[in-house]
Amino acid sequence: MKNIAIITDTDSSLPVHLTVQGGIRQVPINVIIEGETYQTGVDLDDHLLFEMLKQVRKYPTTSAPSPEAFAKAFRAAILEGVQSIICICVSGKVSSSYDSAILASQMFQHDIVVIDSQNLSMGQGFMALTAAEAVLNGATRDEVLENLTLIRKRIHTFAVLPSLKYIALSGRLNKHSANFADLLDIKPILTVQEGKLEVISRQRTVSKAIEKMFELLINACDGKAIERGAIIHADCPEKVQNLQDKINISFPDQKPFLLSEFTPGLSLHTGLGTIGITILTRD
Repeated sequence: MKNIAIITDTDSSLPVHLTVQGGIRQVPINVIIEGETYQTGVDLDDHLLFEMLKQVRKYPTTSAPSPEAFAKAFRAAILEGVQSIICICVSGKVSSSYDSAILASQMFQHDIVVIDSQNLSMGQGFMALTAAEAVLNGATRDEVLENLTLIRKRIHTFAVLPSLKYIALSGRLNKHSANFADLLDIKPILTVQEGKLEVISRQRTVSKAIEKMFELLINACDGKAIERGAIIHADCPEKVQNLQDKINISFPDQKPFLLSEFTPGLSLHTGLGTIGITILTRD
């Protein structure tokens, strides 16, 4: 029996088979569509989300899991007999998930550590996976926490968005910048810096944006090997193979990157057709 439970939220973009394999619990991000609340990974995925968006009158919103949702996950782990819980949340600068988890942890007289990943999507996901694997390999609570602090600095995420319109609607980016980019039909490339989403480049076409994103990926490696990699997309599998081909050419000895959906809590704000890459470089 494990002594440490790893919990995260679904903004980690983790495929279900990896959470099962690693024993990771995911707390769903909520999406509110026409007054109805849907839970990511429970009754909503990216494909269904974008099908539903074709029929809505008002653009949906997202909400972080409630403290009770996290408490439910903590309670289940405690009932299994774990001594410690490590909860890795999406960046507190883009969601209140971290705040909800902190409130939930205060409901228990138990060793619960809540971490702001300062990441999102597979950047957050790689932190959860690394922690889960360390636990399975017998690492102590303190060793897991120390390693999480170290790997956070080696995670790099880039994404090409079809538009800045939707992320501006969410309030996670300046609306003036978004409107200007859309007026010029510019394809932005976003990255995560200190937990915040930042536009790092602007290109005139999707193909040029993907080329630039790949250039940014290589620069981020800075000569270091890639320990883990993932291609993330918002219901656009047709773009994935092109990106995987580029990876195979530039990194011929690299094991295949994971393939993952952004998941609705993020895809709603990036838009249909978003494609990205996350890497964890070796130390």
